[in-house]
Amino acid sequence: VILTDEEIEAAKVESRKTLDLVQFVDAKEIDVFYFEKPYYVVPQDDLAEEAFVVLREALRASGKVGIGQISVRGREQLVSLKPCGKGIVLETMRYEDEVRAAQSYFRDIPDAKPAKELHTEALNVQTGGTYGVGMPIQLSFNKHITNKAAVEQALQVTSSQPVVGAWNWIDDEHVDFRPRDYWPANTKISFTGLFNGVQGADGVYGAADLTQTFNIGDSLIVVASAATHHMQLYKNGQLQYDWPISTGKRGHDTPNGTYLTIEKANPEEMKPSDIAPGQPGYYDMEVPWSVRFTWSGDFLHDAYWSVGQQGDSNVSHGCVNMPPKAAEIYYNEEIPGSPVTIVGSPLAGTPGDGWTDWFLSWDQLVAGSALHQAVQVGPNGSTVVAPESVSASTATAPIGTPAVNNAAAA
Repeated sequence: VILTDEEIEAAKVESRKTLDLVQFVDAKEIDVFYFEKPYYVVPQDDLAEEAFVVLREALRASGKVGIGQISVRGREQLVSLKPCGKGIVLETMRYEDEVRAAQSYFRDIPDAKPAKELHTEALNVQTGGTYGVGMPIQLSFNKHITNKAAVEQALQVTSSQPVVGAWNWIDDEHVDFRPRDYWPANTKISFTGLFNGVQGADGVYGAADLTQTFNIGDSLIVVASAATHHMQLYKNGQLQYDWPISTGKRGHDTPNGTYLTIEKANPEEMKPSDIAPGQPGYYDMEVPWSVRFTWSGDFLHDAYWSVGQQGDSNVSHGCVNMPPKAAEIYYNEEIPGSPVTIVGSPLAGTPGDGWTDWFLSWDQLVAGSALHQAVQVGPNGSTVVAPESVSASTATAPIGTPAVNNAAAA
């Protein structure tokens, strides 16, 4: 069919200056795809202003959008009205048959979720810090790690003196590196986690690398016996002191095991966790020269009140009571991560109550690695090797390494 110009002109819709509102709907019911082009609407004159204000405020109060039709340039146009400050905004709209379903555009995009970022921090050492010969490298992750082998392979350790060690997973968010024997005294240690892009779990990827350098200081090793009531302090392989002590009395026994010093204070406020204030046996004391070695509250400290029992009997609430001068000497020499071994107690140590990595034998340590491999460390970095390929240890307890099964009850 061929139409003449006159017929086309006659078919045009006559333009009108009025808007016919036919419906009011909630704004949230209209998909953004239907809106096309906005225009500002203002009243034409004073006569129209009152009706304009009434419509604007009604739309604002109700949260509705007015839907109507207007003829512009010979075309019937669907439009919406909504308040905008002191005015009204008119937006031209598309009809339903003019909008293509979004799914037709998006159907080829895979159903994938954004990757989660894996972040890591060292819990117990700081760059430039100096620590005891027992200090492990403790790493914490912000996500559960299921691909532990890939994470271990991204870890590098260097040391100024050769060391053999292994990574050991405490749980799905924590992994420690511990040497087989104590670190050599006065060693410089660096570790690097090349985690950027490493997949730690399904949809979880490393976002950044981690590098830290720290120092191992003098070897300072304590062996405290609940049976002999004496404590030996070894410094750099030599017996420096043998002091009388008193450990936990029956029911408050100091637990066996090789621990590491965590923190110290002079003084440390101490009070019992099992006795309420005002009850018999309750105390609240400021205790001098106190060095913590368990999270549950065991310390080596000055106990001037029990000097008469030190070297003879156990009278403490679980701490290692020391002569005042001895406690001061040890406090001043101690650095975090220095080994403290309790022996001769009827109470076994609890894994996790303190830094208890040295409760594990070498075989147990390697078994906790996702790779089940040893790590040879030196000035040029680290290499993963089979445990059986490593030379046998020549270290002896208590100076070079702790005794096997050291946390067992006596």
